[in-house]
Amino acid sequence: MNFFKALFGGKEERPEEKERADEAKRFDVLKYDGVRALRSGQADYAIKCFTHALRINEDLEIRDYMSQACIRADRLPEAYEHLLQIIKEQPDNLQVYMRIAEVAYMMEDYTSMADACEKAMLIDGNNDKVAYLYAKACLGHGDAVNAVAMLTKAVSINPDNAEAYLLRGETLLDGGDVTAADDDVLRLLKDGDASEEALLLKARIEKAKGENDVAIHYYDMVIDVNPFNIDAYRERGDVKTASGDVDGGKEDFAYADELARDNDGNVAGSHEDVAKKIKDAYDSINPIGL
Repeated sequence: MNFFKALFGGKEERPEEKERADEAKRFDVLKYDGVRALRSGQADYAIKCFTHALRINEDLEIRDYMSQACIRADRLPEAYEHLLQIIKEQPDNLQVYMRIAEVAYMMEDYTSMADACEKAMLIDGNNDKVAYLYAKACLGHGDAVNAVAMLTKAVSINPDNAEAYLLRGETLLDGGDVTAADDDVLRLLKDGDASEEALLLKARIEKAKGENDVAIHYYDMVIDVNPFNIDAYRERGDVKTASGDVDGGKEDFAYADELARDNDGNVAGSHEDVAKKIKDAYDSINPIGL
């Protein structure tokens, strides 16, 4: 065989070259299998594939996929560490800092979240989404004043940021500024945002104003949008009772308790809901731009 290779100009493959080629093939197979598993909801298997792939080759795209898989497997500290590895190589990547902030939020690590937001602001100080995330970090620390300031910045940058208006309205209502909160939610409703969250905020504002009939109207609208909103039933029960409709209030309380039992005590805003939002965000955005 060596004679024919020499005769026809062939080149014998060296062992180390063959080993590198084999490793490259294994890397591609592991990456392909991992991505396929991730997209089909098999996060644990995806993590195994990506772990072996990273042993073969340090690759930022694999790190990104690994962070997604860890989020879906509820292994948030690991997801956080993989994102930190990406940012070491791409220190000016705004999207990665935003993902770090979101994962820190899920871990309730508001100090790390604020740190990521501050670094993101150094890259782009006029990003409404960064300001919104920073506001959530401030709220995590109980700092409503700076949260409102950040949300005001967010809506000044992007007047169409409905999330920022909603969170600012909720924060203002919690602080007792009913009028300002109402201004925010009316802006949302005026713009045609009849979301469950906006309607619930409006109901709570009317309840705080003592406008019980109007509050019940908006609680009815919330339940029309989502018949399983436990908070809406309980709060409507409070308003009905305060308005003298004791039987109606008892009926709402009983149904809210039934829903809570059916959901095993999970309510809107739980850790699982936050995880789903991050998963949805990752489905639509590739942080490292690959």
